[in-house]
Amino acid sequence: YKMTHKWNYQPITPEQAETSQKLAQELGISPILGGLLVQRGITKAQDAKKFFRPQLPDLHDPFLMKDMDVAVERLNKAMGKKERILIYGDYDVDGTTAVALVYKFIQQFYSNIDYYIPDRYNEGYGVSTKGVDYAAETGVGLIIVLDCGIKAVEEITYAKEKGIDFIICDHHVPDDVLPPAAAILNAKRLDNTYPYEHLSGCGVGFKFMQAFAISNGIEFHHLIPLLDLVAVSIASDIVPIMGENRILAFHGLKQLNSNPSVGLKAIIDVCGLTEKDITVSDIVFKIGPRINASGRMQSGAEAVELLVSRDAAEAYEIAKSIDQYNKDRKELDKRITEEANAILENRGEMDSDQKSIVIYNKDWHKGIIGIVASRLTELYYKPSVVLTFANGLATGSSRSVQGFDIYKAVDASRDLLENFGGHPYAVGLSLKEENIPEFTRRFEQYVAEHIRPEQLRPMLDIDAFITFSEITPAFVATLRRFNPF
Repeated sequence: YKMTHKWNYQPITPEQAETSQKLAQELGISPILGGLLVQRGITKAQDAKKFFRPQLPDLHDPFLMKDMDVAVERLNKAMGKKERILIYGDYDVDGTTAVALVYKFIQQFYSNIDYYIPDRYNEGYGVSTKGVDYAAETGVGLIIVLDCGIKAVEEITYAKEKGIDFIICDHHVPDDVLPPAAAILNAKRLDNTYPYEHLSGCGVGFKFMQAFAISNGIEFHHLIPLLDLVAVSIASDIVPIMGENRILAFHGLKQLNSNPSVGLKAIIDVCGLTEKDITVSDIVFKIGPRINASGRMQSGAEAVELLVSRDAAEAYEIAKSIDQYNKDRKELDKRITEEANAILENRGEMDSDQKSIVIYNKDWHKGIIGIVASRLTELYYKPSVVLTFANGLATGSSRSVQGFDIYKAVDASRDLLENFGGHPYAVGLSLKEENIPEFTRRFEQYVAEHIRPEQLRPMLDIDAFITFSEITPAFVATLRRFNPF
């Protein structure tokens, strides 16, 4: 069952057409490609050149980010006082690449350092009390947390009581109350001063290391080997690839293709991508899911172990076992999606006027429900929440349809929830089992009131119409330079 896609085609305005003609002439490219640039906010030849040739010196100054000076000072102090440092991160691709990046970079200059990835099943998402206890037991003075932590008010307060400081590097939507951390690096803060707010969690970690390098007189070229990890996170976390992310993704792909780290090389080999020119799609469909499978099926710490590995033979062994997790994950995900579908067919979902889907089954595997939510969204084209039972709570993942902010939809029922967090397109949440019916009712009510009818049909964004005669070798060559898509 597939709905036909609705075309979202807005021809460019006469003003845009004029600008794009001029731009195309100046650059010596087809007017259609000039139009594509204008649609992406590029109106000057000089900006177009930067777009086609992303340059690392054009990365923003990391110290423009609020709290960056404080974060670097705290890290320098920890190293001066020989404090034990713990790098803590989420179990998904963005979190594990971020932890690997920061750990690898600091490790070159400092040895009293460790990393920690919470267990998806015993601890769940974000900073856990168990993680803080581990830090206290191992004598940690500073925790650098990546890709989570922006809502961990209680846990970070608890850590502070134990004399442990936090530096938060996150890109999820903050609440009004921020945790009592020593520094909070997040361009989505209300008082943000940074010019670009779409960095991945790993991207924030990279900016922190860039600032640390500047403050210690370490030359930029020492950071370049880390860009392969940043590219993997940008592609996997589906953040926009414009602005600073475009520079990071462009050079990260270059690194991934020319000289990947030992761990990523092992994954590339296991995926059968060895001789191929690796693209964003390869990361999204092959590399990312394998790194993710580790935290879904076993433990995210294994993914970090792979990503920081320096021994090719060891890395290949870990990559093979991670590849097996990915096979197991595919089996599970197929089975659960089929079960969910059967439930929805019995409910008559296809013909129902419901604008959203909330489905609960306490036997489903917690590591897979995010994928199942994505599949249901694709199949039914409605915002979907998939819940299972873990640690005494109904815990779930939600995915949205194009243009609908599911974060706001979940936030509207926050009084029913124990915990939630995420982005406009994907949110994780947990609630008491008895609150599911009321949550289902209120979520549906919110979606029904706020979703536009055209958002309930799959959309294809159409940039331009083209005739066969316009497709020349030169046209194709220039279009290629729009990469990475």
